[in-house]
Amino acid sequence: MMLLNVREMQREKMIKTINDFLIDEIEIEKNRIKPTALLKKDLGIDSLDFVDVAVVIEKNFGLKIKGEEMTNVKTLQDFYDFIYHRIRG
Repeated sequence: MMLLNVREMQREKMIKTINDFLIDEIEIEKNRIKPTALLKKDLGIDSLDFVDVAVVIEKNFGLKIKGEEMTNVKTLQDFYDFIYHRIRG
């Protein structure tokens, strides 16, 4: 039971880190940050923004991500899941 709580806390911390970065650095309005938001269409994240996001992911979670690994990542929820599963191994 405790392990689940630790994992859930890790996931929440990861989501908060990503959301805070999108709001503070990419300047996306907080009300647009929803799990169902499409990264490109709804949030306007372009390839330059993605490079910045990748740097933050590496800095905070020690995880290097490449654009080609992200081909199936369309929504913010997809992105959370992708990062979380990569962190957990």
